[in-house]
Amino acid sequence: MSLIHIAVLALVQGITEFLPVSSSGHLILVPAVAGWPDQGLTIDVAVHVGTLFAVVLYFWRDLWEMLNGLGRALRGRRAPGARLFGLVVLGTLPLIVAGYFLNIHMESLRSLTVIGWTTLGFGVFLYFTDRVGITVRRVEHLGISDVLVIGLAQVLALVPGTSRSGITMSAARLLGMERSDAARFSMLLSIPAILGAGTLKGYELYQSGNADLTLTAVIAAVMAFGAALVTIFALMAWLRRSTFTPFVIYRLVLGGFLLAIAYGWLGS
Repeated sequence: MSLIHIAVLALVQGITEFLPVSSSGHLILVPAVAGWPDQGLTIDVAVHVGTLFAVVLYFWRDLWEMLNGLGRALRGRRAPGARLFGLVVLGTLPLIVAGYFLNIHMESLRSLTVIGWTTLGFGVFLYFTDRVGITVRRVEHLGISDVLVIGLAQVLALVPGTSRSGITMSAARLLGMERSDAARFSMLLSIPAILGAGTLKGYELYQSGNADLTLTAVIAAVMAFGAALVTIFALMAWLRRSTFTPFVIYRLVLGGFLLAIAYGWLGS
């Protein structure tokens, strides 16, 4: 596996994991365009670990507050951090349940056509929710019903091309959350989601008997970590002062390009 292959894969995964643009669409497009073989489970696990460390580092204050609050709650004291911890757990439950029953079936949808349409369709949905959603609510204002709506929306991310971050941010905007807070809660939800996905892939790797830590995997993890961290900083800064429109336009272009390839329009 060449260094350029590793670099492109890690950078694409790191950048697209948290942007509302669908990482699966990119990870299918890159090897299709470059003619590269599948990177294998070891690299998959490595880039997941890299992006996980990035989001944990960026939101370490939230995570510390959640863990500290949980400790206080166990001692019978009320703490905002414990409530946020409970909301993240509640928002993750629908994905766990749906993933357990549906994940195998979703693999059959991993086609260029499906990813093209979902990239396009949920891009339009992101634009709609960003335009109709008011911007008055923050993470602290979320209630149980709000989190369940966001959590159920996250289940749609099992369909390739939907974008986990995109659909959760869309649901949050529909509920009236400010853009930066919609992204903040989406990324907090990403921690158990990425951890769960990485653990499953790691277990598959262990079962295959090829669980050796290689230099290639370390390089991929470090590159994915760096790309993801820069992306999170940039996204949060952008959403404090602007809209999701650039991501919508990008999704429309990407979705259209994927559909053009899928239907053979480019070759006609």
